Parts: sequence; structure tokens; C-alpha cells
Amino acid sequence: MKKQFNRMRQLANQTVGRAEKTEVLSEDLLQVEKRLELVKQVSHSTHKKLTACLQGQQGAEADKRSKKLPLTTLAQCLMEGSAILGDDTLLGKMLKLCGETEDKLAQELIHFELQVERDVIEPLFLLAEVEIPNIQKQRKHLAKLVLDMDSSRTRWQQTSKSSGLSSSLQPAGAKADALREEMEEAANRVEICRDQLSADMYSFVAKEIDYANYFQTLIEVQAEYHRKSLTLLQAVLPQIKAQQEAWVEKPSFGKPLEEHLTISGREIAFPIEACVTMLLECGMQEEGLFRVAPSASKLKKLKAALDCCVVDVQEYSADPHAIAGALKSYLRELPEPLMTFELYDEWIQASNIQEQDKKLQALWNACEKLPKANHNNIRYLIKFLSKLSEYQDVNKMTPSNMAIVLGPNLLWPQAEGNITEMMTTVSLQIVGIIEPIIQHADWFFPGEIEFNITGNYGSPVHVNHNANYSSMPSPDMDPADRRQPEQARRPLSVATDNMMLEFYKKDGLRKIQSMGVRVMDTN
Repeated sequence: MKKQFNRMRQLANQTVGRAEKTEVLSEDLLQVEKRLELVKQVSHSTHKKLTACLQGQQGAEADKRSKKLPLTTLAQCLMEGSAILGDDTLLGKMLKLCGETEDKLAQELIHFELQVERDVIEPLFLLAEVEIPNIQKQRKHLAKLVLDMDSSRTRWQQTSKSSGLSSSLQPAGAKADALREEMEEAANRVEICRDQLSADMYSFVAKEIDYANYFQTLIEVQAEYHRKSLTLLQAVLPQIKAQQEAWVEKPSFGKPLEEHLTISGREIAFPIEACVTMLLECGMQEEGLFRVAPSASKLKKLKAALDCCVVDVQEYSADPHAIAGALKSYLRELPEPLMTFELYDEWIQASNIQEQDKKLQALWNACEKLPKANHNNIRYLIKFLSKLSEYQDVNKMTPSNMAIVLGPNLLWPQAEGNITEMMTTVSLQIVGIIEPIIQHADWFFPGEIEFNITGNYGSPVHVNHNANYSSMPSPDMDPADRRQPEQARRPLSVATDNMMLEFYKKDGLRKIQSMGVRVMDTN
């Protein structure tokens, strides 16, 4: 109790400056002492934030950690969804592949977190909460010992003064001897503690490279985790793409022709073959075919069915105008026209030739330059239109009329233009391209052609359905089908074909006739 009282009095005297404070640490060690506190703060903060990054339960074994992992839950959900949908569906296959991949990624994440916890988080905790606090605790103990030493020295000096002796002589008496022994013992304890603290501080400085390695290890472990995860993902991506590429039931509307043919393994686009084959059975004598607008709901339903490669022939055999509208929509929605952007200028130049033989030869030359896929499909389509023109006395669709309503869906300029200008110039030229090709189909494409390649589109005997249609667009037609959006580079919609015919018969008649095109009088 008395010793503690003396220590407090000595501390008070040192605080107010009445007594000198002994500093037993060198300047270097004092700097290390300051650095200790900074390193402790940084290590503690990093440990806390790094622990928060862990998705699994800290300290748990791999099995217990896995149950709490969000990736594991996601993998289970995907696998359950795959079981519900079945492996025979594309979505079911995708869910299964992704579920298996997510489960593997979860296992990699668990391994990564366990390694980070062992090699980084736990060492940081020991540094911030054990090693540095032990050094700081020892530093506080040294401060107490120094205070005791200073207190003993002060009391011994006071005793020396009170005895009247000079400072160079030893104080006499038992009390002075006891104080001297106490002072020497305190100084000895200070020296031992100081040496131990100095060793620990120097050791801390020397081990800084080890502490820095914790963060290098963190980056290395992260890099290895991401490398393994990337390897897993790169391994499964080809499988996912292969499953999708092998799945033939893909949308065809709005997709590039070459892509559709490659995926489906066909030479003729499915919508073109399906529509042509059905029209051969039920639409050849239908008046105004390709000109009369179908019901918007019927057209939408048929397009969706064609996208799924599922067509109810019996249902649509009663509506040839819907079939014709679906065929026009497919041609119009191709990203590139069937007659290609690349050959557009050549087609237009050929249409401007006045001499018939030279014009036909120029058209034939352009036709031969078409890519194989485009050539096969334009040949198929022109052969059908030529056959359709054989019934022109009944269906009122001459080669010129077919060129008017179908031409803008087979060829259009790549750059967007004013619709009025297109109707008065470009479309007139396109008519001059399509009509002679239809008229001379056997010269452009010699030989017979089998339309029903797959043999799946037989239809009942033709019935005339004109009583169900007017010459104007259907009133239930969706506005989006009446007029294409400006950003879609499509010539004209089904609903504008009648307007085009009227335009050609009036203002454009002279230009058409000058190009050798005849327009029938539908009146």
C-alpha cells in the first residue's frame, strides 16, 4: 500500500514538473511504440472487414459452411427447377448445367474462404488482439517499474539531504541502506523488463515482412480461386452453347437467314416452305392473295406457331390470307433483304436498262452473285410466284401485281429514307426487277422444283374465302402491324399494299409502263 502511495506521489510530481522522469527507451524504440498502435488499428479494421466478406459461417467446417452459402442455395434451386421442367426441355437442360456449375463454384468458394480464414484472418486477429497488446502490456509494466525506480531514488535522495551529508557521500543509517537497496533492486527490475520489451519490439519490426505476407497471401488465394472458377465456367460454356445450338426449335422471324438455316439444317427457310406449301394447297385461286390484309390476331398466332416450328395445317387452310401475310412478314423482318444489301445497287442499275434482253441478262448476272442460301430461297419463292401467276385469271395476281406487293419485301435500301420518296422511285425500280424475274422464272431458274420438301404441310381442297375480307386492312389489325416503327428498316407493311396498288395505277402508272410493267385493272 505504501509502495503504491509512493508511486502515485512520484507520478504526480513528474506530471507537474517537480520531479524528473526517467526515459529508459531509445528514440528508435519510442518510434516503434507509436507504430505499434497504428498497426494494431489497421490490423483490427482489416480483420473486421475481411470477416464481413465471408459468405459462409466463420469457424464452421466445410459441410456446415456449405449449407449457409447463397451459391449452394442457388444451385439447389436450379437443380429443383431442372427436375420440374425435365431434361427433355431446353430450359431444363440449361437449369441442370447451371445448377451443377453453381454447386462446383460453391465448393471452390468454401475452399477459398477456409484458406483465407486460416492464412489471413486468423493471423491478423493474433497480431491485432494478441501480439501487439502483449507488447503494449509489457510497455505499461515497464512504465510502472520506472516509476517505482524514480520514486525510490527520490526518497533516497531526500533521506540523504535530511542527514546533512553531501551528495557524493553514502547516507548513513539503516533507513538509508534500505532505500538504497530498494533503489538498486528497482533499477535491476527496470533493466530486465526494458531488455525484454526491446527484444519484443525489435522482433516486431523484423517480422513486418511476415505481416505484409498476409496480404500477399490474400491476393494469391483470391487469384487461385478466380482462376479455378474461370476454368469451371469456361468448361461449361461450350456445353451450354452446344445445347442451345442443338436445339432446333428457335425463332426464325427477325433472325438472319444463314443463322436460321444453319441451326435448322435446312436449305429453305421454314416459314417460306411452310407458307408456300400450304398456299399451294389452299390459296392458289384466292383472289387478292398477298394483297388483302389478314386478321391481325390470326397473323400474330400463325407467326408465333411458325417460330415454334409447329403449324396446324387444318386450322390455317381456311385462311390463306393469313398464310400469305405470315410469308410477307417473314421476308420483311429479315435483318437483310433476301436479295441482299450488297447487290442492291446492281439490282437497281439492271432495272434502269431499257433494252429487254440486256436487262434480263443484267438481272441474271446479279442473281448469280447471290449467296447460296439466298439464291436457293429466292429461287424457291420465284418458282412459287410463277406458279401462282398461272391462276391470275382467278386470283387477279399478275406478275406485276405480285411484284408491287412483294417486291419491297424482297429488296430495300440499307439507308432509311422518306416513305413517299421510296414509293415513287425505289419501289418502282424494284417492281421493274421482280416482275421480269417472275415472268421468266424458268429462264432464271431452270428445272423443276419440289415445294413440299419435308412433306408435312398437306392441306384440304381450296375454298374461296374472299367474302370474309375487304380490300382495306382488317379493323382488328394491331396498329404496330399497320405501320412499322421508323427505326425498323422494312419497306412497307401488309396494310399498305392496297395503297401501293392505287398509287401505281394513278400517279406511278406512266413510270411503270415505261419500265415494261403492266398493271391489271382490278375494277
